[in-house]
Amino acid sequence: MDFREATRRDLPAVLALLADEDEVVDPASVVVDGASERAFASITADARNEVLVLTDGDGNGSDGPDGTDAVVIGCLQLTYIPGLGQNGRERALVEAVRVRADRRGEGLGAELMRLAVARARERGCGLVQLTSNKRRTAAHRFYERLGFARSHEGFKLSLTD
Repeated sequence: MDFREATRRDLPAVLALLADEDEVVDPASVVVDGASERAFASITADARNEVLVLTDGDGNGSDGPDGTDAVVIGCLQLTYIPGLGQNGRERALVEAVRVRADRRGEGLGAELMRLAVARARERGCGLVQLTSNKRRTAAHRFYERLGFARSHEGFKLSLTD
């Protein structure tokens, strides 16, 4: 397994994971539009944001163990938020956590989250937080098994139609 920052080459695979969490979407079928390109460019240019991927690769960021392209099997986005709470330490916000539907049950999601938490800890963050849709009860159980506590009630206001 290889855990690393996503590159532009990974973008179709990341978008495929985000497109449908219950089915495997072929990254070759994903059209990367201008909005996704701009968002990815903004994330990678910002030291407080990163998209991380878990691949079945050999650690070099591009090739799999058999010489073919590594397959992105998981992803998440980490955003580091400065604040006055937590004694001035940043907090890490975890979003867009996905593991390929055909690779679930192998412990990959737990490993992905463990690595993300370790990354936040290394950066000196005071806490790691996330939100999860209320309908995703299996995800809630997953996060609780990893030690996350339901500590707040979240609210969102959509600014789009």
